[in-house]
Amino acid sequence: MEGGAGEEGKQERHLVLAHKLFLLSHPAVDDLSKVALRAEVLDAVKSDDMAPLFESLVAAGVLEPDAALLAEMRGRIDDEIRKLDEKIADAEENLGESEVREAHLAKSLYFIRVGEKEKALEQLKVTEGKTVAVGQKMDLVFHTLQIGFFYMDFDLISKSIDKAKNLFEEGGDWERKNRLKVYEGLYCMATRNFKKAASLFLDSISTFTTYELFPYDTFIFYTVLTSVITLDRVSLKQKVVDAPEILAVIGKVPHLSEFLNSLYNCQYKSFFVAFSGLTEQIKLDRYLQPHFRYYMREGTVTVHCSWEASLQD
Repeated sequence: MEGGAGEEGKQERHLVLAHKLFLLSHPAVDDLSKVALRAEVLDAVKSDDMAPLFESLVAAGVLEPDAALLAEMRGRIDDEIRKLDEKIADAEENLGESEVREAHLAKSLYFIRVGEKEKALEQLKVTEGKTVAVGQKMDLVFHTLQIGFFYMDFDLISKSIDKAKNLFEEGGDWERKNRLKVYEGLYCMATRNFKKAASLFLDSISTFTTYELFPYDTFIFYTVLTSVITLDRVSLKQKVVDAPEILAVIGKVPHLSEFLNSLYNCQYKSFFVAFSGLTEQIKLDRYLQPHFRYYMREGTVTVHCSWEASLQD
């Protein structure tokens, strides 16, 4: 989970892996697709020497045991940790505070890369102790948040969001503050607080840079889904239906434009056809899937409320 804000279209690779792991466990994904997914997961695990994840996936029967591969990965990890510790010792003995911090950060990022969750979190705390600038402290929180989303550790995510907000009271730039809104919006959506998620996502439409979490069209998908079941008719028109940023992208997501516009225009037959088309995307999304039944129920309630509101227009 290296780097800060992702480049456009560049999703953080461990979050890509997390989605593939989710699909591998999903009953709606066919066996042939799972064969390909399993190969992609193994490649990702091998490329980052994710020995702890490999062991847990073998124990769960997702991957085949391979003692030689595990030993190779463990050996490379031990070698790299030894080198990183030597760099830290050298920086502490011969270099300045900035170099010491960078050496500790490198070790943190390595633990994240190989999937050593607890060691990564501990090393991030050590790095934070060597960090003065608020912006750099915030970047450490973003790394922690990405760990949280990989493991769906909502307690870690919640505490990290609170920590970030406290840091912003000391200062911090608008770019990082705007990025935090999307992280918090994703947390709210994943914990079924759709109303707050919609508000945070809508605030971020014109400033979105969090490509490390998901591409912009996925962000618009989440924004429309959360807005449709939480906004009143007037707000939906102003903030979503007529929003140029949404209009520019909505056609890239199958059924989404019909879903939004048929609801607003009271074309309920078309709405339910589009809603049906969206169900698979909702089911196959690791953040939305636990709330699938709730969302379907709320969508139906929304139609009734929309119809009543349209009579008053």
